[in-house]
Amino acid sequence: MTSLSELRFFTTPAHDCSYLAGRQAITLFADPLARIDTRLYSALSEVGFRRSGNHIYRPYCQTCSACIPVRVPVGQFMPAARQRRIWRRNQDIEVTAMPPMLTDENFDLYRRYIDTRHADGDMYPANREQFESFLVDGRPEAVFFEFRAQGELLAVAVGDELLDAISAVYTFFDPDCGKRSLGVYGVLWLIEEARRRGMSHLYLGYWIKQCQKMSYKMDYKPLEMFINNHWTAIPD
Repeated sequence: MTSLSELRFFTTPAHDCSYLAGRQAITLFADPLARIDTRLYSALSEVGFRRSGNHIYRPYCQTCSACIPVRVPVGQFMPAARQRRIWRRNQDIEVTAMPPMLTDENFDLYRRYIDTRHADGDMYPANREQFESFLVDGRPEAVFFEFRAQGELLAVAVGDELLDAISAVYTFFDPDCGKRSLGVYGVLWLIEEARRRGMSHLYLGYWIKQCQKMSYKMDYKPLEMFINNHWTAIPD
């Protein structure tokens, strides 16, 4: 099995940044042909890598360090008053762990979410091939956590089960259920699930100060940021 020191990496050509208008970005990818087991994938997550589909990557921009990996130390997390209200509001929801799969039901939810919430992004319009390559094809650690109330599918949180953490890959939810704040509830549930399993962290991906869509990640305190190759606790 490949070790971290033996793993090869490749960079993409410069391309338009998905997050900051007018910027160019470079992405560093782990060798897609390497045998990366859960141990190695966990070690890559520890140094700021993420997953999209079957690609494990991190930003590698020479003149920009705006993308900062963030994670929540779940044992220390204390929900704010608003988060506690959202948690109580959703106590009728049941969550089931499922293997990643494309079904008419979860694709319809995904399509409505993308078309309503992200019509200005590069994932619009949603299609089945995109859903499979982004969320279904990928890693054996991946799980679809299905959130249902009275049998109705309200949200799906896609997470990777690492050795000592859950990595939140993507969450999509019913855009017509605004009062439930399902995006917030999904993060809270993943934090609690990681804590229930005795794990140390929930990885939330990258935070970019100038990107409004990522500002929600600062609501989960305490938060750790990967800066200068070290995880640093951000004061409340």
